[in-house]
Amino acid sequence: MEKTADAFRTISEVAQDLDLPQHVLRFWETRFTQIKPLKRGGGRRYYRREDIDLLRAIRRLLYGEGYTIKGVQKILREQGARGVVAAGRQGSEGETLYDAVADDSGAQVAVCNGEAEPLVLGTAGYEVLEQVLAELGECERLLNAARAG
Repeated sequence: MEKTADAFRTISEVAQDLDLPQHVLRFWETRFTQIKPLKRGGGRRYYRREDIDLLRAIRRLLYGEGYTIKGVQKILREQGARGVVAAGRQGSEGETLYDAVADDSGAQVAVCNGEAEPLVLGTAGYEVLEQVLAELGECERLLNAARAG
């Protein structure tokens, strides 16, 4: 019998799902206080859907995006677990983290996808992001030219 999406998962199920050793999940509990599985008799851990989403996002940021543990901890401090989950989703399903939209005054702003309370940057912030993106594009072009040459 298969579990529903909202059913609790054991550490072995979560480790298998995330392709991580169980000791890594236990270690992350010591580094990220936001990971709080329920513990029953004998210390057996049971993870909720939110715990698994957070773990999946942390995994993506650490292994996929190259963040350090301190970097993920900083995101958790500044944006909370929802911010980490949103950042961890970036690119995982072909979505982008920020969209350019016009606010009520018609000014360009960047809005974080999928958040009930979106992160909104003013016009100046959006322009800085555009400049950084252009610089990254130039860096990519130079790297590709160096590899080809």
